[in-house]
Formats: sequence, C-alpha cells, structure tokens
Amino acid sequence: MRILGVLSVIFFGMNSATAVTHSLRYLHTAASGIPAFPEFVTVVLVDGQPFSYYDSSIKRELPRQTWTVQTEDPNFWERRTKSSIVDEQVFKSKVEMIKPSFNQTGGVHIIQLMYGCEWDDETGSIKGWWQFGYNGEDLMALDLKTNTGTAQTPAATFHKHKKDKDKGWAIRMNTYLSQGCPDHLKKYVSYGKSTLLRTETPSVFLLQKNFLSPVRCHATGFYPNKAVMFWRKDGKEITEGVETGEILPNNDGTFQMSTDLKLLLDTTEKKRYECVFQLSGANESIITKLEQSKIKTNGANPYEVTISVVIAVIIFAAVIADWLIVYKGRKAADHLNVKKQMHL
Repeated sequence: MRILGVLSVIFFGMNSATAVTHSLRYLHTAASGIPAFPEFVTVVLVDGQPFSYYDSSIKRELPRQTWTVQTEDPNFWERRTKSSIVDEQVFKSKVEMIKPSFNQTGGVHIIQLMYGCEWDDETGSIKGWWQFGYNGEDLMALDLKTNTGTAQTPAATFHKHKKDKDKGWAIRMNTYLSQGCPDHLKKYVSYGKSTLLRTETPSVFLLQKNFLSPVRCHATGFYPNKAVMFWRKDGKEITEGVETGEILPNNDGTFQMSTDLKLLLDTTEKKRYECVFQLSGANESIITKLEQSKIKTNGANPYEVTISVVIAVIIFAAVIADWLIVYKGRKAADHLNVKKQMHL
C-alpha cells in the first residue's frame, strides 16, 4: 500500500479497529506547493479513531475524542505540541533535502511517515512498522528484525545508507515500536474502552434500482469494522453472481458495507436466497431473506411493468381495431359513391 493513501484518513480516520486487535498509528505529512493545505500535519489514530491532531496553521496538538482528554499527566498535551513543532521543522527541511535526489525543484511535493504498532489483547502479540514515502511512492521501510532500512526505489538508496549508519536510531525506534508504543496503546484503549470496545449491530436493507438491476444487501451503522457479509442459496454460501464491496466509514464513527446479487429471479427462485451479515464480537448473525416485499426500489415492480405492458397491448389492439372499422366503413362508402356515379 502506498503511503500517500494516508492523506485520505487525515480528517476522516482509518478503518482498522477490530474486536481483539488494537492499533496505534502516527501519521506525519509535510507538503509544499499545495494551496490551502497546511505545510505539516500530524494525526494520531487509536483503533482507527482520531486521537489527536496537529497542523502548521493551528500550532497546537488537540484531542479529537472526548475520551482522549482523559490523561494522567496534566502536561501531556503541552508535550505533544512541543514534539509536533519540532517534527514540523524536521519534516519541512526534509522536503527540501529530498527534492535534489529526484532532480526536482518547484511543483507539488509530499513526504510522509507512518509508524505504529498493533496489539492483540487475546494472544498478547505485538507488531510494529515504520514506513517513509515521497510523492506517493514508498521510499523506505524499517526492517525490525535486522534494524536496517529497506529501500523501495533506487532513489531511496542514499537515504537508506544514511539510516543504516545510525544503528542507534534503528535500535531506539525498534525498542519504541515493540515496548513503548504498545504501552501507550494499552493506556489509550483503557481511556476509550467505552467507545473502542463497544459492539453495535447494523440496520440491514435490501435495495434495487429496478427489476433488472442486482439486488443489494446493505448493512450500515455497525462497529467495529471487522465483519463479513455474503449471500447464501439453500443454506450454502455462493460466490457466482455475487460482488461484495469494502467496509467503509460513516460520519458517526460506525461502518457500512454492501454485497450485490447479480441474478434476475422470479418470485419462487428468490425465496431460496438470503443475505448473511456476521459482526466480530456479536453472538448471532443477521439473516435477511430475499423476499420481494422487503426490497426497496426506485424503479417499477416487475409485475406492475408486466400488467402495464399487457394493458398497453390491449389498448393498442383496441385502437387498431377501431381504426380498421373506420377504415372499412370509409372504403365501403367510397365504393357506393362510385357505383352511384356510374349509374348516373
């Protein structure tokens, strides 16, 4: 995954939360040449939820959730602000340092750093990562097993060598990702457990644009975002004629997803199908049978269309019949007039 994709989550968050795996992500973005966009932005995400936010315009690190205000240290946010101010200066200088390596000067340029950790609260396993990118391309990643950088492009080799020379930096980062980061994550999860550890089941709808379109099973309002959705026929999962979309975030912090059934079915056949939604952490699945009465549609009902066609055919036939009667009557009258004229 290219690092540039994190721009889309700076203001909207990332859908990475699960029932038992928690994550802490730090996203740093420095940009030049982009009008109306801050030169530097930092976002911290806990289980995909924005924990804090800083940019070069506001010059303050601010909490993004009501529960993020709950910290044991009264100077926590002041320290976060000072740290982000230092990061801003470092990253803005990095943009100017990297451009010559790519033979670039003006234009739009972006560097990004994403690092963090995941913690499985059932198994206790820890996973860390560190990735650095430039203009949408992954430049370098930290190999936590060898404490060395891995260059993703030839132009990144120079920067990789610089990092490799500083073994102390790699060891310190590895220590943080394997120890400090999980400790912070566990603390933040405890602050927001009422939000991060909740389970919300969705509302499920059957939708169809018209009777020729696929039937869509749409679930919205669920949390966390670890869920599966599929179609079954006669109790067995099917994949043919089925297209399932990605899990997407809602504005209220919940999620939505859909799966389409691309089949044109009569009433008897539809009863054999059902949509199944399974949410991680929930005890039961939500099963929605494919019944015509449950489908919400913007188009006409197929039976209404059939009746309308039949009525139209009847009306058309009646019009044709009337026209033939009138036509034959006129022909007969014309024939009589011709005979009268001949006798005269």
